[in-house]
Amino acid sequence: MKKTITVIDTFGFLFRSYFALPPLRSKDGFPTGLLTGFINFIANIGKDFQTDYIVFALDAKGDTFRNELYDGYKGQRPDVPEDLLKQLPIAISWIEQMGFKTAIRTGFEADDIVASIAHDAKLKGLEVRIVSHDKDLYQLIEDENDIYLFDPTKKVIINEAKCLEKYGVKASQFTDYQSLLGDSADNIPGVKGIGAKTAEALIQQFGTLENIYANLENIEKKRWKTLLEDSREMAFISKKLVTLSKDCHLIDDLNTFLLPVENPILKISDILHQYDMAKVLDRVNKNGMSFKTEIPVEKEKNEEIKYVLLNDESKLSFVINTIPRDAIVAFDTETTDIDTQKAQIVGFSFAYEENIAYYVPISHFYLGAPVQISKDAARQAIIQLNRHKLVLQNFKYDYEIIKNNFDIELKLYADTMILSWLLDTNEKVGLDYQVDKYFSHKMIAFKDVVKKGENFSNVDISSACDYAAEDALMTLKLFNKQLEVFKEKNEEELLKLAFEMEFDFIYVLANMENNGIKVDVNLLKELKETNNKYIQELTAQIYKISGVEFNINSPKQLGVVLFETLGLATSKKTKTGYSTDEAVLSGLINDHEVISWLLKYREAYKLQSTYIEPLLELGLKNSDNRIHTSFLHTGTATGRLSSKNPNLQNIPVRAGSGSKIREAFIPKEGYKLVGIDYSQIELRLLAHYSGDVALVEAFRNDLDIHYQTAVKIFGEELAKEKRSIAKSINFGLLYGMGSKKLGDTLGIPSKEAKFYIDSYFEAFKSVKDYLKSIEDFAHINGYIKTLLNRKRLFDFDSANAMIKAAYLREAVNTLFQGSAADLIKLSMIKIYEKYKNNNNMRMLLQIHDELIFEVKEEFVEEITSDLKEIMENVYKLNIPLKVSVSIGNSWQELK
Repeated sequence: MKKTITVIDTFGFLFRSYFALPPLRSKDGFPTGLLTGFINFIANIGKDFQTDYIVFALDAKGDTFRNELYDGYKGQRPDVPEDLLKQLPIAISWIEQMGFKTAIRTGFEADDIVASIAHDAKLKGLEVRIVSHDKDLYQLIEDENDIYLFDPTKKVIINEAKCLEKYGVKASQFTDYQSLLGDSADNIPGVKGIGAKTAEALIQQFGTLENIYANLENIEKKRWKTLLEDSREMAFISKKLVTLSKDCHLIDDLNTFLLPVENPILKISDILHQYDMAKVLDRVNKNGMSFKTEIPVEKEKNEEIKYVLLNDESKLSFVINTIPRDAIVAFDTETTDIDTQKAQIVGFSFAYEENIAYYVPISHFYLGAPVQISKDAARQAIIQLNRHKLVLQNFKYDYEIIKNNFDIELKLYADTMILSWLLDTNEKVGLDYQVDKYFSHKMIAFKDVVKKGENFSNVDISSACDYAAEDALMTLKLFNKQLEVFKEKNEEELLKLAFEMEFDFIYVLANMENNGIKVDVNLLKELKETNNKYIQELTAQIYKISGVEFNINSPKQLGVVLFETLGLATSKKTKTGYSTDEAVLSGLINDHEVISWLLKYREAYKLQSTYIEPLLELGLKNSDNRIHTSFLHTGTATGRLSSKNPNLQNIPVRAGSGSKIREAFIPKEGYKLVGIDYSQIELRLLAHYSGDVALVEAFRNDLDIHYQTAVKIFGEELAKEKRSIAKSINFGLLYGMGSKKLGDTLGIPSKEAKFYIDSYFEAFKSVKDYLKSIEDFAHINGYIKTLLNRKRLFDFDSANAMIKAAYLREAVNTLFQGSAADLIKLSMIKIYEKYKNNNNMRMLLQIHDELIFEVKEEFVEEITSDLKEIMENVYKLNIPLKVSVSIGNSWQELK
């Protein structure tokens, strides 16, 4: 006697189950109609039919090969009810929890899986029962009970005779029949104008679609002939769309599909109680499946963390399909390099449950590495994950990796690194530190997984799974913890800022990093050569004056030459030798002529090693000679951006050799560089906050604030020549500059500097009180807030007098510098949103209060005017915001 395999068209069955039952709900209001229908079906296996093997075929999320054949495939399906969507992933997760086997494959539908298993099972001598009412599966029916359908609602068998009775065609002709008729549910076009009776008549007369078109001249009805001629192409496309694949899933081991021995429902008894479905348990084994019955035992909650390797595409698809629609999913990538421009993806991890995380290997490469997930299957999985609320640690990196490797733009829900920074800008934001802080958990270190000289692709997959899955799981746990912390600290406003601005800003930075900025490699080559000659000349001069040759770059050797060979006076020698830093050398400038040459050497050497050579090397890496820096969103406590690899925020601005560096930054051909700089933004913020009448009036009347300050302090006659001193005072006070520092800056005695500061406060009476109020607020409350309510914390309680003084200066600095950072951040987001798909303009750099763009020459005037408008109106202060605009063929020309 033949053994039987039962193949469940899972989604089809569950959809019908949902609509067949009343809208049942648990006590807490969660919908349970679909779940109840599903469990009733499981309970009736053995009563409704007997089987030896059973498998649940699942649809993979995402597009299939049919979408490539026809763009409109399933394009007009109505929205699925929300209650159904909530229950689907739960029902699917129960399948494997009960011990049943699932079958799924990316790029194919459940119908294809059913067809493939049915075809393979028949070849293996099995009787095939397909649990479905779906007419699309009629094409699989084969007589003599080889393959047939079973309608679980009506509890009837659908065989060849039933097919012929209902549709007037044989099962073997069903694809031809559907090719003519089409299918409105799946948006399969068919032959426009041909209905069921016409299709039936044509198939009965000619047998197949091909034969119909081969005999068009023999079709008597002129209208049928015309309709067929007009839709010839769509008819054959429709046949491809309705024909099921029979080679996408083979039965490797039939024993994995064996009907469970123990009652499967008992395995989820505790879950059924949660959904108030305990009554189902009462019916278990009553005239149903002949399972061994066990009395449910209250299970202890399992807190064990599980890291699951998904290196099988079917298992990956199953897990992806069981994620609840509204789940928050933590996501992380593993790659070959920290540089996103050249990094290749090795795998990715994700987590959405409390103590389980998954790792998907893609391209581990070492001797004996097992089969991994294909790039196409990984891409489809990421597309599906991207439909959930994604939480990442340092989203910008993973965003660029996924975009560069898969051309998919990840959508961010939350970034735990940004949230860590917002909670405390002074603290480390790395995942390892934050997880240890909140959970006292030491994470697996990268250095313990990746050997020196290798990258993640060389890591054993099992070790990689533990490392990567831990990252995803702990990111999810950290996010949930952070939400609690924001609530506990009453920082909902700060959390709102994250979701409304800071997360959006990440896309802006990623875009700028991807844009890069072009450098003139020929100019850099020239600079390298001329500066190298200059260094050699300086070296010879230093050797000549000092009377000895030594390694000028060695502080230890230089110390011996200066303080022993030449006998210059020095402070006490330490264990590491003499100090020869810039401050020491500057203090000796009048003691020996070699000092001035040493300072010139250091400047030239720094220019060569820090700027010219690295920039040239980076510029030559790409055919377009563009340099791509990394912007650090969380790099400063004030909120200002910083950058690295290379740091483009401290390119020298001084005249001479330093300015040549900026000359090397150029636009691409046909474009101009445009620099737009907020004018005196921090002083405008001082006027806005303090409300000082003199300051406010000066800015409202668009007067030269430094000249006006000079007039107030020195009088009209001396104002012009004293403007630079007034400028130093204006900016110095915002950075907490005292009389000594101002005296050193201006090269005047502290007493004179104090007089200038006192005169300033006399002229701008409200300013002194306001600056004092900032310090008082910070001291009392332990924090300061910027314009958009970002916070910087200060621990005055554990600080000594010197540190407290520093904190007070930083509090003042943070308010103005941080608020300026807020404003330019707002501008950047608005500009990015407006121009992100415009090839006539690229945002390249943010240098503190200045933005640098690359604009197509013919649109420079129009776009620059618009950018100016955006930046000046991005936020309403008590005084107007102003920007200065400069246009040039190099960065240096913008100054």
